Amino acid sequence: MSLGQQKRCEECGSIIMGRVDKRFCSDQCRNTFNNRLNSDVTNYIRNTNHALRKNRRILMDLNPAGKTKVSRDKLLARGFDFAHFTSTYTTKEGSAYFFCYEQGYLPIEKDYFLLVIKKEF
Repeated sequence: MSLGQQKRCEECGSIIMGRVDKRFCSDQCRNTFNNRLNSDVTNYIRNTNHALRKNRRILMDLNPAGKTKVSRDKLLARGFDFAHFTSTYTTKEGSAYFFCYEQGYLPIEKDYFLLVIKKEF
């Protein structure tokens, strides 16, 4: 690189001193650049994990005995989000259980759910 061509920081535009392959003038600029670059993905993951943990807490609170029946309204009143679950299990009979980690629910009769806990945990 000639004297007339000085490399600039990708974050703040300051002139970079030091190694020729440096991209940022400081650790702060490098961190700021990477945090901004990954913020959309990070926020999506953070929000999804928050919803999953909240669903798990709600199921745990409503199912202290390990198996109980609860209404959809009761789940919704606590802020349960049916769009977020970690896995499903379908029985031979075709019943589909939905799980938030080890806490699960099975849609049963009209607007009621059977709450269960996976035994392998």
